[in-house]
Formats: sequence, C-alpha cells, structure tokens
Amino acid sequence: MNMLKIVAVPMHPEGRKFVAIFAAISVGLAFVWEPLFWIGCGLTVWCYYFFRDPVRVIPQQAGLVLSPADGVVSLIQDVVPPAELGLGDAPLQRVSVFMNVFNCHVNRAPVAGKVTAVAYHHGKYLNASLDKASEHNERNGLTIEMADGVRIGVVQIAGLVARRIVCFVAEGADLEVGHRFGLIRFGSRLDVYLPPGVSPLVAVGQTAVAGETVLADMTGPREQRRGVPE
Repeated sequence: MNMLKIVAVPMHPEGRKFVAIFAAISVGLAFVWEPLFWIGCGLTVWCYYFFRDPVRVIPQQAGLVLSPADGVVSLIQDVVPPAELGLGDAPLQRVSVFMNVFNCHVNRAPVAGKVTAVAYHHGKYLNASLDKASEHNERNGLTIEMADGVRIGVVQIAGLVARRIVCFVAEGADLEVGHRFGLIRFGSRLDVYLPPGVSPLVAVGQTAVAGETVLADMTGPREQRRGVPE
C-alpha cells in the first residue's frame, strides 16, 4: 500500500486558515522554547488531518441511503423528526453517526435530490453521543426530496467540542448522492431520518464511511441488521 496516499490526503478549503494559524503559533513558540515548537508542529499536523477531504467511491445503485459522515453508528431509534424538517409528526427511523475529533468531518449527501428546506436551530453543546443532543444541541437540518417525491432528513448536530456548523448548500439546491454539503468543527454527530417503512441496514457500534457505507436500501423491504458484540 502506498503510504503517501494515506498521509498526503487532500485538505478541505475550510481548514486552510486554521492550519495557517496553528503553523504561525508554532513558529512563535520556537522563540519561547524549542519543545513547544514541536508540540505546535504536532497540533498543526493534527489540524490538517482533521480537515482532510479524501476521495470516496460513491455507490450508484438506485434507492440507497448512504452515510453522511465518517464515524460510528451510535443510535438507531424510532423518533419524531424535528418540526423544522417538515417530515410530519409520526415517528421515523433515525440513524445517528457520531464523529470524534479524529474522524473526517466533511459531510456528504445521503441521497440525490433537491434541498427543500434548510433550518438552523440554536442550542446547547452537550455530548453529541447522547440521545438528547438531537433535541437540545445546536443543529442544522436539511430536507432532501428525491425524484420520486420521497423525502429524507439529515441533521448536523454540534457536540461538546464543536462550535461551528458549516453548510455549503441553500434551499433549492440540487444534490448528487455522496456530494459534499457541509462540515462541522470539531467532534459532532449526523442524524438521518429514513422514509416511513424503511429499515436501516447497519447496527449500533458499526463504523460508517461518508459517501460509501449504505445505511438503508429503499428499493425493497429488508430486516434491520442486528449487531453482535465480539
């Protein structure tokens, strides 16, 4: 395996100013005490790594719902979606993917379609792995309507460390499946609200890769996957 492809991963433009700040601070620390310079260099590398934006191989099969984030599937529950998504007041299957500070934080569209709603909601900064974070934390929600009229909700949720949700798209935008739509700094969660009758094909504790891992298949009924601890 080519180690260069692992280390030299492209960085998202959102990270350039942060890497520059970390690098400038590191240079300044060199004049204070040399060991601090090397610590700063390590943090600069970590910052670059945090904002990495690797190329992904996007499945093109119709009807698939892909993970919008890298991380671990932390929750799978039947819950009423946030009112601002306009998905009704009946419970839907929600799949939550938790991102820690070492995961890639570029968010990708779970399906292709038109963005019919973008809604930002002020809130707290609780641990994003908690169930109540969906209701109480700062969040930004998107509703995506597919060509057949079926709608999916995807919500960016700020976490304990995250203080900034970035969304690259506006209402009316057309998204391709797997295309980048946002980013969160620095550790957070993405919730996906599946259409009625659609069950997830992932299990709690499973690792998800944005734009590649299949969360659900809407082309036919399938049983929800159950994880078995090993």
